[in-house]
Amino acid sequence: MLKAIIVDDEQLAIDALRWELETHCSDVEILCTIKNAEEAIDIINGLKPDVLFLDIEMPELDGFQLLKRITSKDFDIIFTTAYDSYAVKAFKASAIDYLLKPIEKEELCIAIEKVLSNKQNKSLGASLRLLMEENFINPTKHNSKINLPMDKKILLVNSEDILYCESEGSYTYVIMSSGKKHCISRNLKQFELQLPHNNFLRIHQSYVINLNAIKEYHRGDGGEVILHNGKNIPVSRSKKQNLLELILK
Repeated sequence: MLKAIIVDDEQLAIDALRWELETHCSDVEILCTIKNAEEAIDIINGLKPDVLFLDIEMPELDGFQLLKRITSKDFDIIFTTAYDSYAVKAFKASAIDYLLKPIEKEELCIAIEKVLSNKQNKSLGASLRLLMEENFINPTKHNSKINLPMDKKILLVNSEDILYCESEGSYTYVIMSSGKKHCISRNLKQFELQLPHNNFLRIHQSYVINLNAIKEYHRGDGGEVILHNGKNIPVSRSKKQNLLELILK
């Protein structure tokens, strides 16, 4: 069971997130909710949560300033905000996730699964420590092996060789730079947890792409990206700004 604290200066936002967590995330226990960032510091230090849901734009202290004043940092952080202008900073800083309000159920569940995965791998708090040290991730460290579970074997591939992943119900198609297409027995949400989040981004409900594989972006409501292999992939409207900030940084 993950012990969580919610910090947000807006009560409606707190109530909405609490409802989503209590309705869809049975692995999460909400220890408390806090509206005042100054008061949150001592409470977080004392309660030592597993995960902190933290708004960024708050009066007196913003989310990043609050984190710098916390002494006990053995927890993961999920930013929750109505503004997407901090997305690049959050991703570079290795936040476990970044959720835009209104928070979508699927995005929230993915974020929780990332925290659970960190906890199981005994790496709780690693991303937050990187954030506080301003030690941005070296992309060369992400050329790690990814396992692709199939019917009669498990294939190991380099993450950098994956162009994109496409959802197919309870299965996922993994398309490689070589042109090979693998069907694996995991849904896209589960497989996304394996991928280095600084190199891969979910730009649509059905697609996760390798950011290094983008050749062009075509404007539109959400728009679409063209990959190096010529594949056109749609971008959902809610992901458009995050994508643009990451590819134009």
